[in-house]
Amino acid sequence: MNLVGIVAAMRVEARCITTRHLPLGEVISLGESSAICLCGMGEEAARKAATGLWAGGATALISFGVAGALDPLLRPGDLVLPESVYTERSLPVSLAWRDRVQQLLPTHIHTINGKLATSKRVLTSLIEKRELAETTGACAVDLESGAVAEVAADSGIPFLAIRAISDPIEFSPPLSLLDAVNPDGSANLGRILSLLLQRSVTLSTLLRLATELRTARSTLSTVVLHAGMELGIQPNHVITTHQNGNK
Repeated sequence: MNLVGIVAAMRVEARCITTRHLPLGEVISLGESSAICLCGMGEEAARKAATGLWAGGATALISFGVAGALDPLLRPGDLVLPESVYTERSLPVSLAWRDRVQQLLPTHIHTINGKLATSKRVLTSLIEKRELAETTGACAVDLESGAVAEVAADSGIPFLAIRAISDPIEFSPPLSLLDAVNPDGSANLGRILSLLLQRSVTLSTLLRLATELRTARSTLSTVVLHAGMELGIQPNHVITTHQNGNK
């Protein structure tokens, strides 16, 4: 029986799939056809999660979550279903699987293909994003997909990346804010309050980040709603976009 292993770095990403509590770093079954691991941010955490899913019987792997735009035409909520992932080498995506998923999506979802790059750290400036785009030819960037793609390639199993744009190329999380983010992507409210009081970050920046993340999550929820079965996610685990938007 086929078992799809899903890697999500942040809790807000995983909640687009299931409302179950997911302990960090543990593989949790979503039924007979899929399992998920909330791994935390970064390539090493993603590699460990993907390896654990494969060791637990996964016959395909998905990197699921948000990404930053490297293409100025991409806006929050746009969906990237790449044809390859670039880390230190170019890694393949199962194009037949990707195309089946894409065909199931509603027409209002702006979907592009192209190349997805993986970075070892969060890019916090327009200059950094432009440099990565020029170096790799990628349209978007995340932290985890390269590691998941590597495990899939080395294991000889299909791989798929599903990434919704959360921040456009001209707007990125401030560097000072990164210390206020927990490993699972949740906010350290005390640290954020301190940054606000120190004026290291502005309320308008936080509100924009929250709005753009909510837009990206809506897209991810729509993907699960319409293509969940193709991803191995059973209907009883699917969260509607409306429900997810109120989490």
